[in-house]
This record gives sequence, structure tokens and C-alpha cells, in this order.
Amino acid sequence: MDYRAQEKHPTDHGTERNHSMDNIRSVCNDLGEEIIHSRVLALHRLLAKKYGNFFTFHLGQTKVVVLVGYDAVKEALVNSNYEFGNRGALPIADIFQHGQGVIFSNGEVWKVTRRFTLSILRDLGMGKRSIEGRIIEELQFLSKFIQSFNGEPFQKNVFNNGPPNIIYRILFGRRFDYSNPTFKKMVELLDDIVILTGSPPAVFYNVFPILKHVLKSPSLVLKKIAELNVILKAHFNEAKSSMSENDWSTYVEAFMQKGLNENKTEENRNIFNEKNLLASMFDLMLGGTETTSTTLQWGFLLMMKYPHIQKKIQDEIDSVIGTERLPQWDDQKNLQYCLAAVHEVQRFGNILQTLAHSTLTDTHFRGYFIPKGTQVIPLFTSVLYDETQWETPYEFNPNHFLDSNGKFLKKDAFFAFSKGRRVCAGESLARMELFIFFTGLLQKFTFHPPPGVDKSDLDLTADTFFTMRPKHYKICATLRQ
Repeated sequence: MDYRAQEKHPTDHGTERNHSMDNIRSVCNDLGEEIIHSRVLALHRLLAKKYGNFFTFHLGQTKVVVLVGYDAVKEALVNSNYEFGNRGALPIADIFQHGQGVIFSNGEVWKVTRRFTLSILRDLGMGKRSIEGRIIEELQFLSKFIQSFNGEPFQKNVFNNGPPNIIYRILFGRRFDYSNPTFKKMVELLDDIVILTGSPPAVFYNVFPILKHVLKSPSLVLKKIAELNVILKAHFNEAKSSMSENDWSTYVEAFMQKGLNENKTEENRNIFNEKNLLASMFDLMLGGTETTSTTLQWGFLLMMKYPHIQKKIQDEIDSVIGTERLPQWDDQKNLQYCLAAVHEVQRFGNILQTLAHSTLTDTHFRGYFIPKGTQVIPLFTSVLYDETQWETPYEFNPNHFLDSNGKFLKKDAFFAFSKGRRVCAGESLARMELFIFFTGLLQKFTFHPPPGVDKSDLDLTADTFFTMRPKHYKICATLRQ
């Protein structure tokens, strides 16, 4: 069957429907809903309400298959993970990643780089006691920084300071003071890149890359990447001058040593080179700082919004570990409500709406033929907010992750780290960071809105960039007695 493969209309089983930008407005009017963001993702969600959870959408001249809801997304990414396992094109990222790294690459480059990265991350302590100690240490630095505001309001970006140092230790073997100019510059540049790559001009460029020289965003992104690469090159040049031939202690050293020691085959030269190292470093920084920091921003905004939930978490912390010691990863076994709250922050915050996939081979899906190389958009938002999987999907409710006895409940529809072949390489590290930072800060502080701001004034709608960030807010942290 031809892959003009939108799911048939539920009341018109004999008719295939194909939608383009020309009829979006009429579809939206039929639904009687207002599009908050002029983004294709919002349009997909609206279209799915009328045309089902598997349909074709046109992005410029590109035909894209869209998957909406838990059943469709799981069927593709988990049950057919090989067929749907390639990364889809993202022109705004391709102009600086060049098909390298671990997030936006494909083929042998992706396979070898990802396997190497997972191995080195494990060797450097991901999921182990050694990295846990570093997270607990960084928690104390972040707590001290928050305490320095003496209960006065501070910006949500303060939560951006802790997570970067965890990945920087893995990359460079050192942490930075929060006032260090290099640290501040790296955090600032990554922030700019996340904003620029998710801006409306960048989204427009992703649909019409022919307009590269007309739109400003691509050149601005390249400028920021060039500035970041100057810093990264300085770090790996320093590592190169001091590393030994047979030993390494950082990701950068391991990568360079791999390139030096492997046989100089054509394949090796195409993988363990400077271009791929820079791309991989950027991917680890993006995955290890932006998503974790943004999740913390959502978490403490939600604690201000729902103080009764904050109080319940703190009561559990007090009863399980008290105030004399800092939380550890093993405490999750006994801090069931706290663990559920962390997962619910990730679900509700919906940090990464989607990352495009593409079909690795010709495949059949739900009765339709989809050719190799077809762009596929699995909407993670539609899974994390699927009404068939969550009791109150549009509310912040930690009970989503608790059974009837108050014990933590794993949910198969928890797609915060994606699923299948493209699942986040640093998932175990991110889980540990989020739990320890979130629990440790709530153990020490109570978070509340600034004077004159009521909890009802707090806005839970997101700013849509490359990730979904909470809107600007200020917050106060009071030391708990």
C-alpha cells in the first residue's frame, strides 16, 4: 500500500487523508482551538484529535510521518526500534554538527561513537559511587550559593550552575567555581545556542533550509558554536599536552587516545577525529546540562506553586534521612514520594517534545509502506500527556508514579529520556543528578514566591526553544529550621 499513510479517519475507514499547510487553518477552526505557539508540533497535536494518531504531514517539500500517543510511539520506537532507529534531519543542527557526535549522527559514526561514549561514561563512574560523590559535593556548592542570597529573590537560572560541573568533570577532569569566567561563558553560550536553535526563524529554516542565507539564525548559531569551540579546543589541547600514552582519566583524553592507538584505517579517521570530538563534547554538554538544569527549574517552580506537595516531600525526607546527612542515591528506595515527585516533574515539564527520527530501512507500519529515509516525528509530549496512560495528565500529580500502597510505580509511558535505540546515553547519570539535587535542596530549603507574588500568579506555560523551559521567574529560598 502506498505510504500516503495517515491513519484513516475513525469515521471514514475507506478514505486516506493527506494534509498540507494549506488546510491547517480550517482544521484548527473545526477543532475550535487556538494555537498558542505557531509551531508545527502544536499543529500536529490538533490534527491528531481529528485524524488519528498516525498521519502524514508536509514540512515544505518534505513528507513527514507523525506519531501521536503512547501506543503509536511505543510501537515504532520500541517494538520496531531498528526500523525507526535513525536520527531525522535537523538542518539547524546539521550546519554545525556535520553528522558527527552521539545525538544527531547516523550510521557507523553514530554506532561507534555511542558505543565508545557509553563505555567511557561507565568507566568514569556513571551510575556508580564515584560519580555519586561528585554530585553530592556539587550539591553542597549549589546549596551554599543559594544560601548566599539570604532569603532574597534570585533568578531561576541559579539552578543552571550545579549540573554543568558534573559533565565538565567527566569531560575535562575538573569543576569550575560558579564565578569562573570560562564556566560562565560556557553556560552562557550553551544557553544562547538552545534559544537560537529553537527560535521561530530556526524552525522556519528547518523546514526551508534553502533560506540559509536569508535568515539570521543559522549564522548566529554558527557564531556561538565557534566561540564555544575555542574554549573546547583549549581544553583538549591542554589534555593532549599532558596525557600519557596508555592512561586516561577524562572523556577527552580517552577519545584522543582511542584515535592515536587504533589502526589508522579510513573508518577510524572518519570517527576518532577532532570534528567528532567537538561534536561529541557538545552533545554531552547539551544532554548533561541543559535538560537537567531545565528540569530543576521546573521542579522548584512547581514546589512554589504547590507548597502542600513540597511539604509532603520534606516530611518524608525528615522521617527517612533527617537533617544530619545529605541524601544518597540509595535513599530513593525509601523516599518513594520524593522519587515519584522527581519523575512527575519530568513528565509534567515535558522538556523535550520530540527529536525527529527517520526510517533505517523500508518498513511496513500499521498496514502502510514507509520507504527508507522517511522523516518520522514521534511526539513525546503526546505520550507524557496521554489521557489513556495518566489519570490527570494536565495536572502536576506525583501520584501518577505511586501505587495504591504509596510505593513507587514504574510507568511504561514515561518517555522523558526517549526509548529504543535513541534512548538518552546519559539517562542513569541524569536520574542520579535530579534525585540528589532535588532532594538535597528540599532538605535544606523551603522555596516560595517573592514578596507580593501569590502562588496563583505563577505561570506554568512553557517557553518553547530547543527545549521546553519555564517562563522567567524569581524565587526565594528560606533555610529550614
